[in-house]
Amino acid sequence: MMLELLAPAGSMEALRAAVQNGANAVYLGCGQFNARQSAKNFTPQALTEAVKYCHIRGVQVYLTLNTLVSDKETPDAAALIRHAAISGVDAFIVQDLGVISLCRQIAPDIPVHGSTQMSIHSLPGVLLCAAWGMSRVVLSRELSRDEIRYITQNSPIEIEVFVHGALCMGYSGQCYLSAAIGGRSGNRGRCAQPCRQSYGYGRWQNTHPLSLKDNCLVHNIKELEQMGVKSLKLEGRMKRPEYVAAVTGVYRQAMDTQRVTPQMMDALHAAFNRQGFTDGYYYGKTGRQMFGIRDERGEDQSWLRQIRQSYETAENSLVPVRFHCVVRPDKTVLSVTDPDGRVCTLEGPKPESARVMELTEEALSSRLNKTGGTPYRCVEVRADITPGYTLSAAAINALRRDALNLLTAQRARREAPKLNRPKKAPVFPGNRKHPVLTVQVTTREQITEGLLRKAPAVLYVPLHLLAADPDLCRNLTRRVKVCAVLPRIVHDTELSALCRNMKTVRAFGVEEALVSNLGQILPVRDCGLVPRGDFGLNLYSSAAVNTARELELSSACLSFEMTLPQIRDVSKAVPCEILSYGRLPLMVTENCLIKGRSGQCTCHLSTAKLVDKTGAEFPVIKDGDSCRSVLLNGKKLNWLDRQDDLSRLGLWATRLYFTTENPKEVEQVLSCVDNPEPFEPGAFTRGLYLRGLD
Repeated sequence: MMLELLAPAGSMEALRAAVQNGANAVYLGCGQFNARQSAKNFTPQALTEAVKYCHIRGVQVYLTLNTLVSDKETPDAAALIRHAAISGVDAFIVQDLGVISLCRQIAPDIPVHGSTQMSIHSLPGVLLCAAWGMSRVVLSRELSRDEIRYITQNSPIEIEVFVHGALCMGYSGQCYLSAAIGGRSGNRGRCAQPCRQSYGYGRWQNTHPLSLKDNCLVHNIKELEQMGVKSLKLEGRMKRPEYVAAVTGVYRQAMDTQRVTPQMMDALHAAFNRQGFTDGYYYGKTGRQMFGIRDERGEDQSWLRQIRQSYETAENSLVPVRFHCVVRPDKTVLSVTDPDGRVCTLEGPKPESARVMELTEEALSSRLNKTGGTPYRCVEVRADITPGYTLSAAAINALRRDALNLLTAQRARREAPKLNRPKKAPVFPGNRKHPVLTVQVTTREQITEGLLRKAPAVLYVPLHLLAADPDLCRNLTRRVKVCAVLPRIVHDTELSALCRNMKTVRAFGVEEALVSNLGQILPVRDCGLVPRGDFGLNLYSSAAVNTARELELSSACLSFEMTLPQIRDVSKAVPCEILSYGRLPLMVTENCLIKGRSGQCTCHLSTAKLVDKTGAEFPVIKDGDSCRSVLLNGKKLNWLDRQDDLSRLGLWATRLYFTTENPKEVEQVLSCVDNPEPFEPGAFTRGLYLRGLD
């Protein structure tokens, strides 16, 4: 299995830069359904030409469809899938569960790759993707080499790993910071990169605790190949073509020569860096050494000109071909064969009797070897020449050109794909009654007597709290329905402890678990619990919610990036709830943000809050009992005074989400459920339910 080098293509020029510098495959976006809306991207017509350009040169093309797609956008997404399939793309890279179903319906023979936006970071997640018909998964960038190795050695499908480029501070697909503060959603391809801005702890400072250095695993290529990784992915669809050329060229050279020279590292630094590079996640070494900001020094124009020459002046990505020429008294026949076994045969002019010098194999070979200006290089010429005859140089050259043109046409052509009309998704009506109340707590102290008297339909409690206190667990299950909340992120090394805790609380009467990731569904079922879907699944459309039904989730929390009309109109294939009160979790990070403040991990003892230059505060809590951090919005979402509006959306439940509240504040909020207080814009927000996304 050949290791694939996968390069970004944000424009046609960048695509040429990638191909001419040795990429085996490129990934690109077309239209609005990709996670890099700020890149130039491709029009449908340009996509067709890009695919032909790549296929002629033996390079595959993967189309990114890795954003959440609304119901109104689904017909346009279906049209793009159909056009891309006809254009000959080799795979779709997808985030949205509904879009995955759409791809499988419309173009069932084209592979689907699970995007890193799906937040797949464990073997159970990969196994579920495989069962869902995906042929490849792009793993979360936060995994260590041992975790990558474990997954690849046990995965039934291909594994792709990001090896170079920008690192998001939060897990991809689980970051809502840009959407919350500016209406530009990363899950919709419009991230404004607020993690690159300055923040302070407790007060604003000109520091950058959310800005990671770029990833660089150029020294680990051989090890990744030995693990069984199929594809090495370079980040950079928003970068200039010179960046794509330089980085692709260095990684191609490293793959071919199995060495990395100082000059190669200099080229990577010159292309782009943020105070150097990091391999912290790969080696499991998080902390301050992973952070950096962009070097704003002037550009080296001579270096840029040199890099441009690698893709502007000549063909470098040359396909090896073999010629076989037969010269007989009555005819001349030339055949050319490519590495895939395609054979193109042409008949040329009759040879003439040699008056001075007869045609030799050496002379014929010399002419056929002149493939300059084409995507091909001649690696072999076989000749069968009848003695005493000759053929003019012009005739040989014309025959060679015609044969290669015919081969080019064949290489650009693909068999028409099997295409189906997408099935009309069934629409499930919602609840016509007033939604019930559910409550989620973060600490034990928030489980007040007043909360229990309120008797929520479901009380969501962190799994680690329930497992650590059997008496609490038993007492709660006697009074209310308890659902164990799993951490948002659970790596394979943490699964055994998680399963022990789930089996423990199952014995104490807990029957359900709240999951935020596809990788948690199988372990939950294995432990005898029923899964409920949380907002981390990013259910944004009817097709996605219908998928939740196929996954047998007993309920689903819809994305809080939806508007009220979208929530109202979405198919309620399973009972649906939304968050109606609380600090929205905007980011979950592998790097402990409290350790980032002090250099020591004291997140079990202390809390923190980040402050931006506008004075906005972002509290930090832990993800379960791990050292991962969850960055919360400063303003609390509050719809308690507009519950009648929420009652018309067909919802099963509305959820109160307590994070930083103390017991007294919990009681105050609960009293507002029945006796709402006036909305205070300074302290609360309506979130995106009203204003939507840009």
